[in-house]
Amino acid sequence: MSATTPSLVEQFEFGLDAPICLTWELTYACNLACRHCLSSSGRRDPAELTTAQCKAVIDELEAMQVFYVNIGGGEPTIRPDFWELLDYATAHHVGVKFSTNGSRITAERAEILAASDYVDVQISLDGATAAVNDAVRGAGSFDTAIGAMRHLAEAGFAGFKISVVMTRHNVGQLDDLAALAEAFNAQLRITRLRPSGRGADVWDELHPSQTQQRELYDWLVARGENLCGAGRVVCLIDPVGDVYACPFAIHEHFLAGNVTGHEGFAGVWRDSRLFAQLRSPTSGGACAACSAYDGCRGGCMAAKFFTGLPLDGPDPECVMGHGARALKSVVKSRTPRPSLDHSRPRAASTSGPLTIERRPPARFCEEDPLAGFADARR
Repeated sequence: MSATTPSLVEQFEFGLDAPICLTWELTYACNLACRHCLSSSGRRDPAELTTAQCKAVIDELEAMQVFYVNIGGGEPTIRPDFWELLDYATAHHVGVKFSTNGSRITAERAEILAASDYVDVQISLDGATAAVNDAVRGAGSFDTAIGAMRHLAEAGFAGFKISVVMTRHNVGQLDDLAALAEAFNAQLRITRLRPSGRGADVWDELHPSQTQQRELYDWLVARGENLCGAGRVVCLIDPVGDVYACPFAIHEHFLAGNVTGHEGFAGVWRDSRLFAQLRSPTSGGACAACSAYDGCRGGCMAAKFFTGLPLDGPDPECVMGHGARALKSVVKSRTPRPSLDHSRPRAASTSGPLTIERRPPARFCEEDPLAGFADARR
């Protein structure tokens, strides 16, 4: 790279005309009740977008030249029109990567998915054994996920993802998880536990210890520049059309607008006051002098927010231990609470948009909370 060519961080820091990739939770309905669920999913929100409204959003994404969208939930395949919407998106040149617990991935469906060049599949699995996985995701969920992976592999779907949320119970299974991915010709995607949704209730119990964080850090092969993509290159659409700056910060303070407004999603992306704040120049704050700053760029905005740490402070899971020390001074009763059940009717918000008194650190989290460490294959 020449001295005059801006880095990716510099190019992305002030935002793009359209998100590189978009996370879209189609429904909060789910047939599981994972203990760490980011969105506290379970029941369908009666106000979720209709099929026609979803197709209108896809039309906008095509016009904005969004490369692909990450579909999640809840369990997106439970939504009756899911396969119709997937076909509509791919027919309109919007690639789809969807996350699923695998319960609807039959042998026949796997054949169809394997034949598409515009679809990627991500199977959620949080342990290399049923005992570890099912303790978090529910009885039988390990066998269900393995069955889905077997169908995909037998259909010739190479490179599908196995997504693992790291907890203190599965860090020691990293090699076994990598071997499992290799056995199915899949890729292992490592993600962080977030103190959001039901994850806030199990954070103290499940998030890896500092020693385990270092073990995880050393295990992963981390390359590339990092920049928090919230409101710059990524964002989230929830089932009722609300647009949030970050898939991991589902809270009214990070709410930028709704796709059903008269200017649609494009208007929210272009004109949101919150997004304008997030696209303003940033500094490294207290983390800038750390020797590890070039690798982590200060950590995750959402993790800091929900654990009560300042946005320009260290990540709560900082491998250098700075976050653990900072957490000792946090008064837990004063930390923000995520919405605990998005399927319940929500009262109108009485608070204004987020005011960023301290500039958030630059870290490119994309749709992956450990971006730069994403697809680990061994």
